[in-house]
Amino acid sequence: MAKNKKITVQGIDVVVYENDKDDFMSLTDIARHRDNERSDYILQNWMRNRSTIEFIGLWEKFNNPNFNSIEFDGIKNMAGSNSFSLTPKRWIEATNAIGIVSKTGRYGGTFAHKDIAFEFATWLSAEFKFYLIKEFQRLKEEESSIKKLEWNLQRTISKINYKIHTDAIKEKLIPLTISNKQKNFIYADEADILNVAMFGKTAKEWRDENPDEKGNIRDIASIEQLVVLSNLESIKCDAYTTRNKSK
Repeated sequence: MAKNKKITVQGIDVVVYENDKDDFMSLTDIARHRDNERSDYILQNWMRNRSTIEFIGLWEKFNNPNFNSIEFDGIKNMAGSNSFSLTPKRWIEATNAIGIVSKTGRYGGTFAHKDIAFEFATWLSAEFKFYLIKEFQRLKEEESSIKKLEWNLQRTISKINYKIHTDAIKEKLIPLTISNKQKNFIYADEADILNVAMFGKTAKEWRDENPDEKGNIRDIASIEQLVVLSNLESIKCDAYTTRNKSK
């Protein structure tokens, strides 16, 4: 789970976090736009509406294979009556819902997938929803720019000593008389020495474990890991030279 972030919407701080590439927003924070002291009461009022139950139930049916449709039908039939009440906790426990989440701790409260959070904001205030969407878009654009910068930096770092490393292997380790296929085995073996040291597995082992991932094991490395790999490549180049001088 990614680190919590905040966006400020009309003076209200709204916590946002990412879970498995899905964005969740604090409904507790959003409710404070209506009543800063009774956000839970505002949220329960929203969940009493039949249209709300129908929407969040439909969201679960599309996104949650373990959604309890039988319990959902019972809740939907009761929704809208004067005696009906529903809390997020009861909804989650009764239906195995994943679109709404209750969290404890410093940033505790009720959170919901952005689809549901925007629906709640619509019920709360069209103006607030407008600015909520704008601030959320700004956050995602900012994150996209940072990720693009980090990706470019990762690629640059990964190339720093790669050519030097492969040239050293070619000059110091590869006999002139072997085939290109045999040469490729040597390159791969030398690279995997570093892969095992850094990641605990070879490139092939990583591909076998991640058949749907594009690229290779180094493409998913952090900047810190790539810096270490770059340094290890440099050390290995020195080792090749030293070993050959001693012969």
